[in-house]
Amino acid sequence: MKKKTRILNLFMIIALFLGACNLPSRNVDDIASTAAAQTVAALLTATPPAGAVTPSFTQLPGFATLTSTPLPILTNTPAATATSNCNVAQFVADITIPDGTVMTPGQAFTKKWRIRNIGSCAWSGYLLVFDNGDSMSGPASKPISALNPGQEVDLEVSLIAPTTAGSYRGYWRITTNGGVLVPIVDGYQGKSFYVDIKVQGPATATNTSAPAFAVTTVSFTNTGACGGFTATANITANGAGSVTYHWVWSDNSTDGTTHAPIVYATAGSQSVNTTWNVTAAGTYWIDIYIDTPNHQQFGRASFTCP
Repeated sequence: MKKKTRILNLFMIIALFLGACNLPSRNVDDIASTAAAQTVAALLTATPPAGAVTPSFTQLPGFATLTSTPLPILTNTPAATATSNCNVAQFVADITIPDGTVMTPGQAFTKKWRIRNIGSCAWSGYLLVFDNGDSMSGPASKPISALNPGQEVDLEVSLIAPTTAGSYRGYWRITTNGGVLVPIVDGYQGKSFYVDIKVQGPATATNTSAPAFAVTTVSFTNTGACGGFTATANITANGAGSVTYHWVWSDNSTDGTTHAPIVYATAGSQSVNTTWNVTAAGTYWIDIYIDTPNHQQFGRASFTCP
């Protein structure tokens, strides 16, 4: 009986062993994989025990850190171009009729401005044109002589004072041969220059047939040499009266001397002179400005220093 029991137990063990060998391996692997994953997750999320040392990593020397640099973005940006300075003028001075000059009603006069070509282009066919304000019977336009860069020109217009007492101003500009307005450095609002007068009623005269006293002409003679030039102005007046004046030089300076008036008992000519010590090579000139009665610049005496 005991022997049969042992044999039966042996068959049961063999049957169980064979049954285990025929179990699907996928389930075993899944169970093992799941267990392994749970173990790793537990290790990653587990709080280290107190006193445990957390490992750190230090970069070994000699290994550079690589960073990516973005490539430049190419654009079609046009090259910069220089600003044109072809046509530019500069106001230099009022040569005749300073601002606020008093005129009698209907008085004829000549206004003159000195202008310099400070642009890079030569002037040819340019015009002096009336812009706005009081035209004072002046022309609508007047030709300007040819002018190279760096040269100066005296622009003048013949005008007539209005017949009504008051203050008057007329603005003038320069245009190219193509009708383009030329900017004026040091001019009014950077674009024009003007004549400004005051008209007052004439004083009562005892002889209304006599012409107003004025300087009619000025002629020059030059003496001296480089280092010491002398200009003599021969001033002719049309009647009795007094003349005041000052000198103007080509370097745009004027004398600050108060000269004694030139007194004329009758119509005729009188002479005054001035000297200029200049040694640098070049061409120079001296003008005389008649303050009263004309308010007009006459000239000029020219000199050349070799």
